[in-house]
Amino acid sequence: MRESWRWFGPNDPVSLDDIRQAGATDIVSALHHIPTGEVWPVDAIRRHKASIETADSGRSQLKWSVVESIPVHEDIKLSRPGHRGYVDNWIASMENLAECGIKVICYNFMPVIDWTRTDLSYRLPSGAYALRFDQRKFAAFDLFILERKDAECDYSEQEITEAKATFSAMTEKEKQQLTENIIAGLPGRMTDSYRLDDFRSALDNYRGIDRDTLRRNLFAFLSRVLPIAEKLGVKLAIHPDDPPRDMLGLPRIICTAEDLEFLFGELPSPANGMTLCVGTYGSRPDNDLPEMARRFSPRIHFAHLRGVSRDADEQRSFYEACHLDSDIDMVQVVWNLLAEEQRRGDSAPKIFIRPDHGHQMMDDIGKTVNPGYSAIGRLKGLAEIRGVIRALSINHLS
Repeated sequence: MRESWRWFGPNDPVSLDDIRQAGATDIVSALHHIPTGEVWPVDAIRRHKASIETADSGRSQLKWSVVESIPVHEDIKLSRPGHRGYVDNWIASMENLAECGIKVICYNFMPVIDWTRTDLSYRLPSGAYALRFDQRKFAAFDLFILERKDAECDYSEQEITEAKATFSAMTEKEKQQLTENIIAGLPGRMTDSYRLDDFRSALDNYRGIDRDTLRRNLFAFLSRVLPIAEKLGVKLAIHPDDPPRDMLGLPRIICTAEDLEFLFGELPSPANGMTLCVGTYGSRPDNDLPEMARRFSPRIHFAHLRGVSRDADEQRSFYEACHLDSDIDMVQVVWNLLAEEQRRGDSAPKIFIRPDHGHQMMDDIGKTVNPGYSAIGRLKGLAEIRGVIRALSINHLS
């Protein structure tokens, strides 16, 4: 497998030299400064690629191998009039990336919000900090801070009572922090915590859009993209919805093994692949991650190797656990990925993996970091995964 590391560009607190020291060889990155829906120009791709791959004499070489992500415009997800122009732009960006030799593209089809956590600095018994999703806090936000129209229809009476108690116990500062944490997953101009009206408007756009409709819109998008990806030799790797279930009145369509089976059954193109985000899928107890790694192994081009621990009394709540100490049998997941690489043969491209959502720990505590993307926690995770790969490769696959 190819050890990769997500890098957010020149302003990332984790430098390319830091990544070299971690031992990763491949970079996962994107042109974050280009607004969603616009074409990524070849010149901009080449400049970003050169900033990654040009190293001083004697430095370890890095390679930009995976894009995460080319954002999919909301008009495509909603199939609004004129959305085909945004599809054309997405295809043009893909073509320009392929021209520059970058042929693995992670993307998602999550409406409005890319990911959701209620706590960005959840204190662990070790003293380190993790990302956390707390269902009761989330319901309190939805019902009593956002005050989403008809939100109460999505909750039981008991859940509403618990959410109200949670809300009532919060200070104004805690309510503000919760709002900022949840809206941290919003794209573009809605990242300011006070823009709740923008958030409500974005959610209102999806009234009347159910799972079947959103899935049809995904399939329509891919029906145009996949034939071109095949010709270019590009592998698309869809990321699951995070958390993988309907929320905020929004439908979610990439949540379970059954969702993937339906996607690949309807669109069997060899370019149609997946990102195995172990932690995201693992936040649902009905997803068997080792089995998914085996069942969908030919479709896996990229993997986020992280795990979560779900609350015993509320399985929808979880925190980002250590990479090898979670509810997921990570060793078996890695075993199945290695077995797939062996099946593909030496001449086939390797599966790109990266550590994800590491703990903020040791000297990183107190530093400004991208939530979940501090250096030391991911270094620890990568070292653990590397040890598993090495042990399995020597003892079982040699």
